[in-house]
Amino acid sequence: MAVRQRATRFIWIGAFALAVIGVAAATRRALVLFWPRVFAGKYPPAAAMDTGFSRHMALTLMHIVPGALFLVLALLQFVPSIRAKHLRLHRWLGRILVVSGLVIGISALVMSYTMNIGGVNETAATTLFGILFLLSLIKAYRHIRRKEVAQHREWMIRAFAIALGVATTLSASSHRTNSLGLRSGWDSRSRFSLRKSGSTTLENT
Repeated sequence: MAVRQRATRFIWIGAFALAVIGVAAATRRALVLFWPRVFAGKYPPAAAMDTGFSRHMALTLMHIVPGALFLVLALLQFVPSIRAKHLRLHRWLGRILVVSGLVIGISALVMSYTMNIGGVNETAATTLFGILFLLSLIKAYRHIRRKEVAQHREWMIRAFAIALGVATTLSASSHRTNSLGLRSGWDSRSRFSLRKSGSTTLENT
């Protein structure tokens, strides 16, 4: 029992930390969109990426704002005391979560083919994760409508895991490839290809 409690605590700490990273990445992107002179990247690799997102400001905001909301609400949905003592709140948060998730998934697919900053690798990876995320979310919704709580929980965990994986992998690899790009002179397309390929590898392990 003690081992299980420690494992549960470790999982919660990890999920919280990853969610914070994802929300921080979304916040930074929003700040760059609204105040580019203050928060945009100063060097060519980061500046090229920021410029790519700024060309599609509305679409980017449509993706990152619900994305940050999804990460926060999903954590609350897995808190046992909320489910047990505040079932009505849990259900309303769940509705908001599903709507936010649909916006995230659909906007991700649109961004894949509209923005396409990183070429074919970016499009392929984002399309794959977007479809898997939407499938998990829809499956979770269908199960809860049938009162199949256990299956609903399993599919929501999968959707949350995909969201965490994409948000944090892209955030972390962005800093790493920015550094590589500064030293080697890679262009934005090359860096995005590495970012998306690395994200695909991490998700498949």
